[in-house]
Amino acid sequence: MKEPLVPVVPMSHTAHIRSHRKPRRSATSSIALRAGVAGGVLSMAAAGASASANAAEPVTQTIELPTLTADMSAQVAQSAAATQQAAANYELRAERDAAAAKAAAEAKKDLAEAKKKAEAKKKAAEAARKAAAERANRSAERATLSASASASASTSVSAPSSGSVATVIAFLKAQVGDAYVMGATGPNAWDCSSLVQAAYKQVGVDLPRVSQDQSMAGTDVPLSDVQVGDILYWGGKGSAYHVGVYIGDGQYLDAANPSKGVVIQDLSGYPASGAVRVL
Repeated sequence: MKEPLVPVVPMSHTAHIRSHRKPRRSATSSIALRAGVAGGVLSMAAAGASASANAAEPVTQTIELPTLTADMSAQVAQSAAATQQAAANYELRAERDAAAAKAAAEAKKDLAEAKKKAEAKKKAAEAARKAAAERANRSAERATLSASASASASTSVSAPSSGSVATVIAFLKAQVGDAYVMGATGPNAWDCSSLVQAAYKQVGVDLPRVSQDQSMAGTDVPLSDVQVGDILYWGGKGSAYHVGVYIGDGQYLDAANPSKGVVIQDLSGYPASGAVRVL
């Protein structure tokens, strides 16, 4: 049996080269793509319209607390340290305020004590002044009571020899530099009246021991007519508080006080109240 004949179809001279043309899409795929694009555009338009419609409405967001990091830990530590320092400062300020209050209270107490002491001192000074006044009054009374005796003593003083005044002055000058001691009667320490009494005793004249009575002895002499050897007194007659002896040239010699002792002084620097003459 003969095999059927296969017709021979002549091939193109480029049939063996693969075609580079893209396969044509089917109509169904193209329609689906155009439908998808159109749907996307419509969706975007709808979303834009929805966003425009909701633009006036407030947007509520939920903010989550941040996770605690190392920086925040450092800040917390710094805040705690600052709080602790502030507490320490407050405590220190409270201690200072308490100390200031205590100091003010002590100062107030000291002031009160000072006022109390000042009052006590003032009272003591007033008492001393009154006591001095009372002593002066008693001295005046004693001088008054002894006035008659002193007057009789002045009349009994014997007339001195020609060298009596020189002897008195020589004795007094020999004591210059001795100490002044209240109540002392020599030979190296005197008070004012004991020195005068001892000087006149050298020539046999017995004088009273105290200055009040010595101011009453002898004969009164005006200070303008005072002579060497006259007794000078300071204070009232019969109540004198100091005595000395005039030695000429406007000077007198006396046991002045504890700081000076027995000295020669100018009468112009310490004018006497009166004078009496017993030689």
